[in-house]
Amino acid sequence: MPIYRTAAVDAVHNDEELQLNLDLQEERRERTAIREAKTKLKTTKYYNARVRGVTFRPEDFVCRSNDASHAVGGGKLGPKWEGPYEVTEALGDGSYKLRPNILIIGLLHKRVATPAATDPVS
Repeated sequence: MPIYRTAAVDAVHNDEELQLNLDLQEERRERTAIREAKTKLKTTKYYNARVRGVTFRPEDFVCRSNDASHAVGGGKLGPKWEGPYEVTEALGDGSYKLRPNILIIGLLHKRVATPAATDPVS
């Protein structure tokens, strides 16, 4: 004995309804894509209004994140920054060519003798 659901199906009408659902699905996808683009634009404006742009010029001194280069180990208690580095060239889009500043690194790691300590006692 067939049930009402299978007995009442009209194949032609069913195909038309399926085609209509497919057409509505495309429209729904388009509306979703438009809404997603608006949300992304709104989020970008919100973020860009609060971020402070930082640019460096040649001869500026900067420290580089140790997370990016992994130059110095030490695990959790290791240094977060390494440097100082001197900016030699701005490459664009926030990229810079860096050179380690040996003079400053040497002064930080060496004890500088004072003139009074080097003068002979008379």
